[in-house]
Amino acid sequence: MFSRSRCLTRTFGRSISALRQGNNVLARRAASGITSQCITFKNSLKCEARPSIFQIRYFRTTATHRNEVITVNTPAFAESVTEGDVRWEKAVGDTVTEDEVVCEIETDKTSVQVPSPAAGVIEELLVPDGGKVEGGTPLFKLRKGAAAAKVTSAPAPAAEAPAAAAPPPPPPPPTPAPAAAGPIPTTMPPVPPVPAQPIASKPVSAIKPTAAPTATPTDTGVKGARSEHRVKMNRMRLRIAQRLKEAQNTCAMLTTFNEVDMSNITEMRKVYKDVFLKKHGIKLGFMSAFVKAAAYALVDQPAVNAVIDDTTKEIVYRDYVDISVAVATPKGLVVPVVRGVEGMNFTDIEKAINELGEKARKNELAVEDMDGGTFTISNGGVFGSMFGTPIINPPQSAILGMHGIFDRPVAVGGKVEIRPMMYVALTYDHRLIDGREAVTFLRKIKSVVEDPRVLLLDL
Repeated sequence: MFSRSRCLTRTFGRSISALRQGNNVLARRAASGITSQCITFKNSLKCEARPSIFQIRYFRTTATHRNEVITVNTPAFAESVTEGDVRWEKAVGDTVTEDEVVCEIETDKTSVQVPSPAAGVIEELLVPDGGKVEGGTPLFKLRKGAAAAKVTSAPAPAAEAPAAAAPPPPPPPPTPAPAAAGPIPTTMPPVPPVPAQPIASKPVSAIKPTAAPTATPTDTGVKGARSEHRVKMNRMRLRIAQRLKEAQNTCAMLTTFNEVDMSNITEMRKVYKDVFLKKHGIKLGFMSAFVKAAAYALVDQPAVNAVIDDTTKEIVYRDYVDISVAVATPKGLVVPVVRGVEGMNFTDIEKAINELGEKARKNELAVEDMDGGTFTISNGGVFGSMFGTPIINPPQSAILGMHGIFDRPVAVGGKVEIRPMMYVALTYDHRLIDGREAVTFLRKIKSVVEDPRVLLLDL
């Protein structure tokens, strides 16, 4: 009995010590597994606690899982994109947070940002800067957890320690002190004796001027030097150049011009811009009027909305209107698409353009945002352009170029008036679109923008 009591005491002591450890949940479960049994000795009932056989394990949280090194792969591209060039934003040893951009992959159409899947430290870059990658290619290795940042940053103070322990440089030799000043003289210094013979003098005409020594230039840098440097073209710029050249080689491009009186649309914007902004939360611009006018004219002239399929030698007529709006970005010109414009009003168009513009400025445009499009509008007027001929965006058949609004004298009712005028240009593929359709299309846009009531009356 005594031996069993000592065993029971040790067992309870181990269980209690396990329970005192707050982080050890398994110990609590193990201690709760002690059972009691009743044993009868000579008609007397005694209860004796017999511990069931178990094993107590103590666990302590470590940084092993948090210091795990993972490999981040290239995300999958869209169907029309096969590869891209890597441009690194971070270097080996840099600390990153979750969702922080580590690199950008520049493709033919857009840039794909690769964020960090977790907080940690960049362990290794598996692709050089500017290297080509495909979907699923390993990009970099990441050491997860905050402890990795401490491990990486620890050698820095150690490296600084030897520099701090180095003996200081010897002090510079002391400059000699000036001689002590003597007493102030009270008598004048003696006058030098006058020479007995006069000094020989020469006439001024006999003196020959000596050439001044040439000044040696002290500035080694060449002032006004003409230098040059080379920058590799990114994939987007290469693709833009390729498509524009293809358009010139494929399409028989011709441009027709007209001018639009912006008085009515400017007055309408001035009257309703505050109410529009208060209700919809976006500003009322001129793009919505031109996009809606273009959709109205494309329905009226379906040939401008069509395209030639050079493979099958057929003309493809579209029963829908998807208008690409050209947006200038630091990396190049992108053309996100506003889809289903024929069923939109001014508010819907302004919201769609505003949303696409925000994506373009934040470099968040996806390939799906720029695929398709049956017609393109390019607004060079935001940069002050007065006149220009846009280039067709293949595989489309026409493009509308907007320009700046300038006050010009025009004849109105037999009188000369100053009106805000804009030149507009339509470049079209003359293989498909005749001059009659092109001119009629541009005049339809002119009539809708000058008087939006045409849309209400379906004229």
